[in-house]
Amino acid sequence: MRSFVDPDRTQFEAFKALDRDHPIEMLNLVKFRDMAEYPTGHDLAGAGLTGAQAYRNYGAETAPIIARLGASILWRGAFQTTLIGPQDEDWDEVFIARYPTAHTFLEMVTDPDYQVAVIHRQAAVATSRLIRCAPAKGGETFG
Repeated sequence: MRSFVDPDRTQFEAFKALDRDHPIEMLNLVKFRDMAEYPTGHDLAGAGLTGAQAYRNYGAETAPIIARLGASILWRGAFQTTLIGPQDEDWDEVFIARYPTAHTFLEMVTDPDYQVAVIHRQAAVATSRLIRCAPAKGGETFG
């Protein structure tokens, strides 16, 4: 399986080109490394943390940032199986984060405290999917 941890430049530019003045919801699918891979010289390099433990560090350090920005976790679930799609993909974390606007998301990823905290995510994640969605009205039917 190919690894996706951070957006590439083309993806990030496409994200920024979309309307930024409305709420967005980000579907997060995350697969952890067995063992976290911190860069050489980081305080936690060689600490023997699992990917899950490193991701918890990421969550703890980013929680005050997302709260300050008015973002939240809208929904969280436990992955069970894929009914339609690649059978070689399974996920350790599945959640939807809501941001008041795309500006808010961009503010988060450029925040100096976030820049320090994201090292835990990079150490923790083997691969992930981050899918931007515009909120839409729910209903009782498909389509």
